[in-house]
Amino acid sequence: MNNKKFKLVAVAGTFDILHLGHKTLLNKAFEIGEKVIIGICSDKMVKNMKKPHPINPYRMRKEKLLEFLKDSGYIDRAKIIQINDPYGPAITSKEMEAIVVSEQTEYRAHEINNIRKKNGLHPLNIISIKMVKAENGGDLSSSRIRMGEIDSEGHLMK
Repeated sequence: MNNKKFKLVAVAGTFDILHLGHKTLLNKAFEIGEKVIIGICSDKMVKNMKKPHPINPYRMRKEKLLEFLKDSGYIDRAKIIQINDPYGPAITSKEMEAIVVSEQTEYRAHEINNIRKKNGLHPLNIISIKMVKAENGGDLSSSRIRMGEIDSEGHLMK
């Protein structure tokens, strides 16, 4: 019996240092979707984001994501694509039914739905999850991991 709500779900991100927040987002997408399209920001897109620190190259970010998908048993239900803008196929896909975002990026899902509406497509169901918090209550993020404040599970390092 299939208890998934949606046939095709989208999720996207930089996935710089794959951490508990990313895994929570991905787990939610696979919990509700039969198939999940995972958009990973291209190196060019990341460069344009002007992050205050270096970001791992696309190839490395994709490898870590593939590792997680295999270890979690999701690999056969996943399709990884490279995206060069914040929208990817979410603004054009007729098959896509839902998008999983964090509360921090929920605004982007609403932008996507506005574009979909203009393109004559049905809006995506938006599933927004709360930001995963580190031990000290701050957001779990790749930036904080890079600065050595926390580890990928949100434990304090200092």
